[in-house]
Amino acid sequence: MTDRRTRKRRTLVERETELAIVDEALDQLTGPGPDAGGALLAFSGPAGLGKTTLLAELRRRAHARSCTVLAARGGEQEQSQPFHVARQLIQPQLAGTSEQELRAALGSWYSIVGPALGLCAPEQGAPPDPQGLRDGLDWVLTHLVVKRAPVTLVLDDAHWADPESLGWLAAFAPRAEHLPLLLVVAYRPDELPADADAFRTLPGRAGQRPLPLAPLTPAAVAALVREALGDHAEDAFCREAWTVTTGNPFEAVELTAKVREKGLPPVEANAPLLRDLAAAQRGSGLVARLERLGPSTVRFAWACAVLGTAIPQDLAARVAALGAEEAVDATRRLRDARILSAAGSSTAQEPVTGPAQEPETGLEFVHPLIATAIYRAIPDALRVALHGKAAAAAVDAGLGPSAAARHLLETHPENDPWVVRILREAAGENLRAGAPEAARRQLARALREPPDFDERAAVLYELGCASLLTEPANTVNHLRAALAEPFDDPALRQGIVIRLAQVLAHSDRLADASESLAREIPYTQDVRARLRLQSEQFMWDAFNAAETDSPARSRRLARLADRLTGRDLTERYVIGLRAWDACLRGEPVDVVLHHAGRVLERPFSWAHEDRGFEVPVLVAMAYMYCDRPGRAEELFGTGTAEFERMGWRGAHLSFAYSLRAYIRYRRGRLVEAEELARAGLRLAERVGRRTPVHWYAIAILLTTLLARGRVDEAWELGREHEYGRPFPAAVVFPDSQTVYAQLLVARGEMRAAVAELEEVDRRLTPRGIQNPAWCPWQLLLARAVAGEDPQRARTLADDAVRRARSFGAPSGIGQALRVAAEVAAPQDRAVLLREAVALLSQSPAGHELARALAALGTELRDADLLERAVVTARECGADGLVAETADTLLGLGAGLPGGPDWQDGLTEEELKAARRAAGQAVPDGSGLPEQGPDWALSAACRKLGTNLPGLPAVLDSYAP
Repeated sequence: MTDRRTRKRRTLVERETELAIVDEALDQLTGPGPDAGGALLAFSGPAGLGKTTLLAELRRRAHARSCTVLAARGGEQEQSQPFHVARQLIQPQLAGTSEQELRAALGSWYSIVGPALGLCAPEQGAPPDPQGLRDGLDWVLTHLVVKRAPVTLVLDDAHWADPESLGWLAAFAPRAEHLPLLLVVAYRPDELPADADAFRTLPGRAGQRPLPLAPLTPAAVAALVREALGDHAEDAFCREAWTVTTGNPFEAVELTAKVREKGLPPVEANAPLLRDLAAAQRGSGLVARLERLGPSTVRFAWACAVLGTAIPQDLAARVAALGAEEAVDATRRLRDARILSAAGSSTAQEPVTGPAQEPETGLEFVHPLIATAIYRAIPDALRVALHGKAAAAAVDAGLGPSAAARHLLETHPENDPWVVRILREAAGENLRAGAPEAARRQLARALREPPDFDERAAVLYELGCASLLTEPANTVNHLRAALAEPFDDPALRQGIVIRLAQVLAHSDRLADASESLAREIPYTQDVRARLRLQSEQFMWDAFNAAETDSPARSRRLARLADRLTGRDLTERYVIGLRAWDACLRGEPVDVVLHHAGRVLERPFSWAHEDRGFEVPVLVAMAYMYCDRPGRAEELFGTGTAEFERMGWRGAHLSFAYSLRAYIRYRRGRLVEAEELARAGLRLAERVGRRTPVHWYAIAILLTTLLARGRVDEAWELGREHEYGRPFPAAVVFPDSQTVYAQLLVARGEMRAAVAELEEVDRRLTPRGIQNPAWCPWQLLLARAVAGEDPQRARTLADDAVRRARSFGAPSGIGQALRVAAEVAAPQDRAVLLREAVALLSQSPAGHELARALAALGTELRDADLLERAVVTARECGADGLVAETADTLLGLGAGLPGGPDWQDGLTEEELKAARRAAGQAVPDGSGLPEQGPDWALSAACRKLGTNLPGLPAVLDSYAP
């Protein structure tokens, strides 16, 4: 018959201050009014000071206020198991939910967070990046909090939480005050990892964090003694109890239990016996007490110590090599000795099962101090063997390779193929679930086993893939070591070479990336495999700002791409690189668009597992430079959606936001450009400063701020982000050094700007990069030298106009003509500006049109042109240009224009003008004024994001 008993709730003494803070936080969480809301509480203190008991009381009080309670506990043995804490918090809330219901509840986050939370198996394909996974976990927790508010989240022993969960919760913690969430953590301050420093420093509603727990005073220990042993306990006895326990609540409670068990009267004469009794509760004394329970019980306790928390009795029995009856008997003995208890019951009030049965929640040690002491008491060789048995038992029990891997990490290498297989499987699961650091540890251990001779290269390759984000230098070493291994697997060798080039390129070592591919290409026999390697080399060469053989590479690329049909992804990547190369070199727009169109004849994913996203980005940007920014935005919209669907929310999403901002900038939609650029910069900051993604983000934001007329703000932002030398080895657009020179020109520092721009010339001209639409260094240099050398300025501007005409994009030609007019002789300016306005009015470049209108209106002192310049600049958000042009207009005695606000959709007049220009039928009687169609057409081009040749294709898909 099962013995049912109710455990008395432990009395909390000298915790009135902490409980008052708890009550205040719960009142704020559950109360009405504007002051209601969440908070963060952090309790810290050494082991045994009552953190767990305090959290148990907090949970009880939260339940009493009808709060939903999410609870988890870190475990010393589970720290290497990723998302162990996150699963404890969230899995119980989704228990009993079908897959269909989970998919509906989690939406697009299902395949991203599901594997991490143990809700589904990882899908094949590229894993989410760590930031994307954290964003997904944020969404899930926020959704749960809102749905089940008010919520109290309690994490005990946070210092032992797995790094993945702890890093996520530490980053999430500041949100608690903005949600109906009380987030509470308890930890040992000397053992809290650096990843969780947020818990040490965050202030909040309860005051400065953390809230340290102090040892009990002699009076408090006396109260505990008398509560347990009776009011007749003598003062000297109570005082000695405080002395031997140093006011540690756990040790005081355990000591009184031992005194009661032995029937020792609490009198002064027995006080000297307390020291030995206290010693028996910890360290060697605890071990001696355990040994007196018998060999079988000792083995069972050791097995439990190895397994950690929430220990299944049958699994512990298997590890201890005990039968079912022996395990039940050992459990009873250990519970009677206050070593083990039902999981979650050590501080609970609810009824707990008697010694004859294992509770459904499993077993746990009464206190982590006991678990640690017993674990450390296991002889070293035996402890290693027990971990090995635990790994095998976990696999046999169907718990999966990840559950086994944490034990295999504690074993010694024995050249066992089974160990290598389990560790590789676990690493694959963790990598696909978004825990690359856990995968790295497991593969490093597999490598030490070691793997079989013919398996070593594959393990090194997998290790390189796992360490790519966290240890790029070690990744290079692993991949080079893999290539040095003798193995006969061409596909594996190709994968290693491509990954090596990728990590070198992302480490700003583009020349080394190209060289690693060049060494492999001659020895690759398969034609398709060789083409794949060539495509990768062409790509990294295209991004290498210091490439020495650029013209020759362009010729080879052109010859190769022109004979390819685009039958597979590799061929389309080569063709895409040809389109981008043609754009940089200023080949005619039609050539660029021809090759870009060949790439997009079939769907072109931005998120292939074994491909970078660089070529899809380059194809989209080629459309932008060819005055088809609307098409570029469509492609970026598709690519961004793919990134978000894959959980790529770090560098990938930052690139997407920043480059979409640049497209908006080129269209003259500066307010939207700034918003996107700032979003891209926020994401880039999470990746790291002076990384490629950071260079892109800051360059685009600076360019946008300058266009809006906020020069001082741009300069301060550049200083804050250390924008300047040394500039990156990778090609960045807009070109980083040119943007820096643009900042200097805007500040009037012409000599410094000239030095930077002349260096840009020396860097780009030998590479054959001649398109001023891509990098207008000549135009900036012309402006910078105009004051001292006007003839040189005109020569530079004229050459830029020539190059722009050769490329053929109206926006590029119009920009070059405007600057040429700025440095031209007075009698030549109006002609150049009229052509600039005519071309720009038929392009999508709104800001450039506004600048050209303002320049022409100022030159001719034409109020109508200046009014149109003000309206256009206002529509763009170019505040500085609006103010400057308005002053000129007012100086002519004219008033400032009003007019309706800008609308994204086409008006009827604009649609008719666009259809006329595209050669489509327009109903008679349109009633357009004589000069109307030109400006209506201009607005249509800007709104549709295309120039005149692109109108027919855009209008075919346009839905008013």
